[in-house]
Amino acid sequence: MCGIVGTVSHAPVNQLLYDALLLLQHRGQDAAGIATMNGNSFTMHKANGLVRDVFRTRNMRSLVGNAGIGQVRYPTAGSASSEEEAQPFYVSAPYGIILAHNGNLTNAPSLRVEMAYRDRRHINTSSDTEVLLNVLADELQKETNSAALDEGAMFNAITAVTKRVKGSYAVVALIAGYGLLAFRDPFGIRPLCIGRNDTPKGPEWMVASESVALEGLGFTFVRDVNPGEAIYIDLDGNFYSKQCVTEAVLTPCIFEYVYMARPDSTIDGVTVYNVRMRMGDYLAEKIRKETNVKEIDVVMPIPDSSRPAAMQVAKRLGIDYREGFFKNRYIGRTFIMPGQAVRKKSVRQKLNAMRIEFKDKTVLIVDDSIVRGTTSYEIVQMARESGAKKVIFASAAPPVRFPNVYGIDMPTRSELVAYGRTDEEINKLIGADQLIYQSVEDMKQAVRDINPEIKNFEASCFDGHYITGDINESYLDALEAARNTSTAKADRAGDPSDFARSQLHLHLATED
Repeated sequence: MCGIVGTVSHAPVNQLLYDALLLLQHRGQDAAGIATMNGNSFTMHKANGLVRDVFRTRNMRSLVGNAGIGQVRYPTAGSASSEEEAQPFYVSAPYGIILAHNGNLTNAPSLRVEMAYRDRRHINTSSDTEVLLNVLADELQKETNSAALDEGAMFNAITAVTKRVKGSYAVVALIAGYGLLAFRDPFGIRPLCIGRNDTPKGPEWMVASESVALEGLGFTFVRDVNPGEAIYIDLDGNFYSKQCVTEAVLTPCIFEYVYMARPDSTIDGVTVYNVRMRMGDYLAEKIRKETNVKEIDVVMPIPDSSRPAAMQVAKRLGIDYREGFFKNRYIGRTFIMPGQAVRKKSVRQKLNAMRIEFKDKTVLIVDDSIVRGTTSYEIVQMARESGAKKVIFASAAPPVRFPNVYGIDMPTRSELVAYGRTDEEINKLIGADQLIYQSVEDMKQAVRDINPEIKNFEASCFDGHYITGDINESYLDALEAARNTSTAKADRAGDPSDFARSQLHLHLATED
């Protein structure tokens, strides 16, 4: 999972992009990067670390220009520790292109071979984003061999890209001297939306992973980029769009609503906060069927993403709602920290239980989901150590039983506590007195209740159905084998606080 942003303005955009990345920081904490365009010249700075740590005043001063893109990275492909794989990526031909990507290409290995032996393109890293950039460059080259580059040629190139690339991808890219290009895969798995701000000099535009980045910076939300659609904004602010894939069907990742996105964002017509409350409504009915609710003294959320669901559970069941866990906001999110050893250590650094809310009570703890189970186990133990006489654990999402290959870092079946286990077996592992899961259909219906036009979801981690049609047991076996090599394990366990800096200044020759 990553956060991306692109903008075309009538004023310098360095501060605007920095502020947008801060608003998208929850989507990736391992690396950050910004590239700006000044005429035909690019300037870029990227490094490992949080946005606030990556950029210094000297870096910001060098990022000149009225158009730019940015990205915060949470690696799901390539190396987790390599600073060279921080985004954006740059390629010099044709024209000069800088690109940032949110998602994961499922056919990146075969594309990499294709690039090397057929298209004669050099891929310098193990990042799938660099592969995607070179596919785009190759298709732009083919499209403009005997014609000028205009929006029609760009859209034709995007159509060709969607035929070669499989997986999930939401993309922002700058073409030197031309403008901002953005597009979304034919399923719309990862989110991408458009914002506009009218100024005396004309409209300025922003494209971002979540609406919170637009609204937080004074842009008016216009709409989501449709699945299979490409948009192009030239340096004068003229906006062009085209549906590049006619058979595209919106199939958004449902885990965005469960956990990934900020609650104050709206994705594909669904306000994340509202859908989490709706999931709480369905979960309450499941709890009512599976346990004696009269025995429950209090309902507690695990802050912060489960709070809307927990509030609704308490309201629906007529049980007191209490905040029993308090979060240290200066510790990184547990789920997205590389390395299991670090994850176990972080739970108690991050959460503290208030004893008075647990002592001699039957507590119903509500979490947004259970992935590896290690965090859930620690939370249950904290509740018991604080005096709870009985702990019931409820998940607002169904059991995560299958790997996600579309940009969420849970690719190994053995890492998932629910893979191959019954609910009772999972309950024993996390140490609760009872475990209650949301059903898959109720989770999907909660989103449809907000936007009935969404008929299908990318919910492979819950139902095992991979919508791109190219994922089978052999693919998952190969993915797990690659992830379990000693090199890969060492890479994930690498110290994320190693914030070595790199800066690239890319000055391109002008056409005249």
